[in-house]
Parts: sequence; structure tokens; C-alpha cells
Amino acid sequence: MLTIYGIKNCDTVKKSLKWLDKHSVDYQFIDVREQPLEKETVLDWLNELPAEQLINKRSTSWRNLSDDQKTLTDNNQLAELVAEQPTLFKRPLVKDSDGIHCGFKDAQWSERYL
Repeated sequence: MLTIYGIKNCDTVKKSLKWLDKHSVDYQFIDVREQPLEKETVLDWLNELPAEQLINKRSTSWRNLSDDQKTLTDNNQLAELVAEQPTLFKRPLVKDSDGIHCGFKDAQWSERYL
């Protein structure tokens, strides 16, 4: 079963959940605003994905960070930052049997989940 992390009012998350429902793919959705992220969860993500793939640098949250925060390279500090500000990670984040993936693209999801 897939675990989808995101925010329910995010348009991309809405599209991805609608796609999963349409294709009858079982999943568990975790709204990170209702169930705050643990630092350890984000560290697990960073162990599988480079920060460049995990962090959404086009987000308002990213633009509001200090220059020091934007240049963090330590995974522990990055994990703390994302746990505190979950809108920093690319959504949806999917955890499946193959690992962790970010974002939604119909063609890629069709290959992966159908």
C-alpha cells in the first residue's frame, strides 16, 4: 500500500488522490498539517532522496527562509526545518515498496502503479 504525504488543499495532492481513486489504487493519506511530521521521518526521506529532490525551492515557504536556512547542508538541520515547516517538501511525497518519490505526473504514476 502507498503512503501519500501532503496537504489536502494542495492542488497537486488533490490531482494525485483523484488519480489514485480513479484507478482503484489503495493508499493511506497523511495530511502533514493534521499529523505533524517527525524529524526522524524527514531524515528517512533525506536518506533516500537528495535534498534537491525533496525541497520545493519554488514555494513561498522557501522564499521566506533566511539565507542561512537556504544553505543548510546538514540532514539533521534540514529534517528539523522540514518537520517545522512541512510546506517545504515537494508534494505529494509517496512512500511505496520501491522507496520515496516526490511529485505527480500521470505517465510516471501509470507506469509505477498500474
